[in-house]
Amino acid sequence: HVQLVESGGGSVQAGGSLRLSCAASGLTYSRYCMGWFRQAPGKEREGVAIIGSSGSTGYADSVKGRFTISKDNAKNTLYLQMNSLQPEDTAMYYCAGNSKGTLSLSPDDYTYWGQGTQVTVS
Repeated sequence: HVQLVESGGGSVQAGGSLRLSCAASGLTYSRYCMGWFRQAPGKEREGVAIIGSSGSTGYADSVKGRFTISKDNAKNTLYLQMNSLQPEDTAMYYCAGNSKGTLSLSPDDYTYWGQGTQVTVS
């Protein structure tokens, strides 16, 4: 049984930083592509940052240079360091796992999802 649990969300002022974490059970990060996604009210879920099993990364244009995805395979934990946060970054953030090996920003390519953690930037 796969379980992904996000943490680290909160409320910050514009220009601030947050670090999200995603702990996994039943899934090994070294074998999966993992990603961070977000969904704002009234909007579709969108890919933010992804990391492949080998460590290759990809980012949405809107967060390049501000967000950094990383993982600790030994701890089976995924991270998203978010700097220079802006009000438009406000959303529920989810981590997700993809066993296909596809480095994709499309939510449709991901099978396993966490429950989400709220990020609010004012």
